[in-house]
Amino acid sequence: MPIVARLNVTPVKSTALHHPERIRLETYGAVGNRDLFLIDERGRLLGGSKIGPLVRIVADLDAANDRLTLRFPDGTVVEGDASPTAEAITPDFWGRRVAAHLVDGRFADALSTYAGRRVRLARVDTPGDGNDVEPVTLVSLASVEELSRRGRRDAPVDAGRFRMLIELDDMDPHQEDTWAGRRVRVGEAVVGVGEPVPRCVVTTQDPMTGLRDFPTLSVIRRYRGTTPSRKLIFGVYGTVEGPGTVTVGDDVEPIA
Repeated sequence: MPIVARLNVTPVKSTALHHPERIRLETYGAVGNRDLFLIDERGRLLGGSKIGPLVRIVADLDAANDRLTLRFPDGTVVEGDASPTAEAITPDFWGRRVAAHLVDGRFADALSTYAGRRVRLARVDTPGDGNDVEPVTLVSLASVEELSRRGRRDAPVDAGRFRMLIELDDMDPHQEDTWAGRRVRVGEAVVGVGEPVPRCVVTTQDPMTGLRDFPTLSVIRRYRGTTPSRKLIFGVYGTVEGPGTVTVGDDVEPIA
């Protein structure tokens, strides 16, 4: 039976992933996941596709006290209040306007120095709005191993490059695709599996360094082809139909 192999969350989009033993899934997604994000000097969403090494920044949010800590690769640590300021913004999240507010400027200064360009930190007004499309994403380790094999890698690439919320084990390659349109029990939660996830250039980057190290997109194209709209797909989206706690090692079972 498929099981939960690893969980991937981060309080700040595009920064280093955390791998907790358990998460709480609400209808909007994992609690505390991707509530903060980066924008450029023109107010546009900024992420790993433009600045890959953002993944080397470790972000920790103390939700009880609303305190954010950013740890940079050179040892610099910036800590402070993560509550939103009065400055409202509505950046575009791939065709969806998201209501948000900027956060304390000390984070912006440190992030800008690291990125070599003007960067500002913002926080969504509504939990879950920081998700890319759907609140849940799923991928099996078998799918990642098959991708690695097709790309002639001696060892499987790290599944973290796909930045999926839930990684699954004890499955066949791309078995998760066969769940489309079905409900799946994941630990205590129930997830409605939807469409495949279209992939972007971020997946070509090492999830620890943000540097390109594997031709993910060309390998997917070579052995899986493209959709009619020419998208390269890998993994699946999901919605939360039944909130609950998900723990590493939990069973994952389609519901009849």
